[in-house]
Amino acid sequence: MNDVMIEVDGVGRTFDDVTALDEVSLSVPRGSVLGLLGHNGAGKTTLVNVLTTMLPPTTGSARVAGFDVVAQAHEVRARIGLTGQFASVDENLSGTDNLILIARLLGASRREARARSAELLDLFDLTEAADRPARTYSGGMRRRLDLAASLVGRPDVIFLDEPTTGLDPASRIGLWEIVEDLVCTGTTVLLTTQYLDEADRLADSITVLADGRVVAAGTASELKARVGRRAVHVTLTSADDVPVALGSLERAGLEPVHDEPAAAVEADRAPARRARPSVVSTPVQASTDLAVVVRALDDVGVEVAELALTEPSLDDVYLALAKNKTAA
Repeated sequence: MNDVMIEVDGVGRTFDDVTALDEVSLSVPRGSVLGLLGHNGAGKTTLVNVLTTMLPPTTGSARVAGFDVVAQAHEVRARIGLTGQFASVDENLSGTDNLILIARLLGASRREARARSAELLDLFDLTEAADRPARTYSGGMRRRLDLAASLVGRPDVIFLDEPTTGLDPASRIGLWEIVEDLVCTGTTVLLTTQYLDEADRLADSITVLADGRVVAAGTASELKARVGRRAVHVTLTSADDVPVALGSLERAGLEPVHDEPAAAVEADRAPARRARPSVVSTPVQASTDLAVVVRALDDVGVEVAELALTEPSLDDVYLALAKNKTAA
């Protein structure tokens, strides 16, 4: 059994004079999710097309489930499932007939095809709509049927190319839960997405592409640690306490700033100005520094209405990478 299910080594892909992929390397262990992030045109879909044998690499090599995507393309296709950015089901067929058709194309008998179809429709909560034409399905139902179709052959590796594009929040969460269940059974997933919360929830590791190159890779926690520190945000009960709070935190060795919300300018003109809350923030190295903040404010008698510790997000990572790219 091969523990590395997707292995990419120096893959490049050009279209005439356009470089879509440039020396891309990555690996995905069995039973894990790799999140592939990048802006439109970054090379995500091109890489998926190479790994699913739809495009040969111009340079480098890639293996999926232990098989070379060029020399052993048939073996690769027998072990993968693919869900693209748009539902690919036949809208004139029912949910049942869509899945039976795929199962038959994969070599299943009529009985096996019908049994597999019923199993997947139940798994994806589509049994009640099984006999309806797919054109009558909602967007979320179509995406679930599309994912079910990619699982008919019980693939070892699934490629999800922006699978939740256009879905409402409830449908997105439902699809995330299905992906999590699949991974628990040992399925390996490569997920391309522009939704950073999606990658944060699902991905065991993340690779960020920009202009066809890998610009960052690691776990979500590792990437977050690269771009910023934790921060403590303190909401004071009185804006009059801001100078005192800033001075006390500075004496404690911190670097506080006063967060002045836009609404505060208008609030300054209101009679209730003295009751307006104000926020002081300071970066910290560790969560234990929260106690340092509390002691510093308590020493000078500053009353706190609310206290919050925040971590850098994947949004911060993405924005920092984009900024560095622009600066370069």
